[in-house]
Amino acid sequence: MEIKAMRDVFLLSLYEEMAEDTTIFFVTADFGSPILDKIRADYPERFMNVGIAEQNLINVSVGLALEGFTVYAYAIAPFITMRCYEQIRVNISVLSQVREMNINIIGVGAGVSYAMSGPTHHCLEDLSIMNTLPNIEIFSPADYITAQAYAKRTLTIKKPKYIRFDAKPMASLAEKIDDISQGFRVLQKGKKVAIISTGYMSQKAMNIVKEFDITLIDLYLINNYNKTALIDSLKDIDTIITIEEGFKGVGGLGTTINTDFADKKMINLGFDKKYTFEIGSREFVHQENGIGESDIIDVIKRAI
Repeated sequence: MEIKAMRDVFLLSLYEEMAEDTTIFFVTADFGSPILDKIRADYPERFMNVGIAEQNLINVSVGLALEGFTVYAYAIAPFITMRCYEQIRVNISVLSQVREMNINIIGVGAGVSYAMSGPTHHCLEDLSIMNTLPNIEIFSPADYITAQAYAKRTLTIKKPKYIRFDAKPMASLAEKIDDISQGFRVLQKGKKVAIISTGYMSQKAMNIVKEFDITLIDLYLINNYNKTALIDSLKDIDTIITIEEGFKGVGGLGTTINTDFADKKMINLGFDKKYTFEIGSREFVHQENGIGESDIIDVIKRAI
C-alpha cells in the first residue's frame, strides 16, 4: 500500500478545488510544503504568508473568513494551538457563536511527530485544550485516506475546525471512508475488548491487534462523532482501552470516551503529565512514557 503524508493529500485535494471555488484562501505562518508552493504560485491572490506570527495568523484568517472566504490557517501544531490560544478562543470560538465563519486551523506535527525535536515541538496538549473550546470541530486522522475525505467536509461545513495532521508519511488503514460524518470507523471486529484510538496511535494499534480477537476503532472526529452508532458498535464489549498520543485524563480522547461509556470498564493509555527531554525515535519516546508496543500488548493481555 502507498505511503503518503496526510497533509499533502489534503492540500492537493483543496488545490484541485481552487480552480472552481474562488473562496478558498490559505494563510501560513512561514510553514510550507510542496503542494503549498503550487498554491502560492498558481493562486497568489489567495495565499498569504504572515511570517512566524501565529497570533496574527489567526487574526488575519478570521478577518478573511468574516468576509466570506473559506480560510485555511496553516502552521506547526504546538504553535498554532498554544502560541495563539487566546486569539482562537476570542476570535474563533466566541465570535463564531454569533457570526458564521468557515475557518480551518491546520496543525502539522500532532503528538510526537517531531520526536527528535524535543518537548518544545511535541504536541501533547492540543486535544485537551482545543476540546475545551465550544464551536470547534476537532479532526484527528490516522491516514491520508481519511484526510482526503475530510477535505470536502471543510468546504461544506461552515464552522470552525481544528485539523491535526501527523508530520510523517504513513500507509492507509482502509481503502475508503464510507461516511466521514460518522466520526469513526471499525478497523477490526472482535470480542469483549475494544481499543479506541486516534491519529498515529491507530496506526500503531492496527499493527498490534492483528494478533488478538479484539475490536479496533479509529475515532477521528474527537468531539463530533455519531455517539449512537459508536454505542451500538460497542454494545457487546466489556472493556474499552483508549490510546492517545497526548496527555491522558485531562480532556482529550480518553476523557471523552469515559463520559460516554460509564457502564464499561475503562483503561486510558497516553502520556502522563510530564515532558520528555530524552531524545530518540518515536517508539523510544513512547516506551519512556509507558505506551510502547510491548506496554500496549501487556495491557491487552491483562484485559482479555
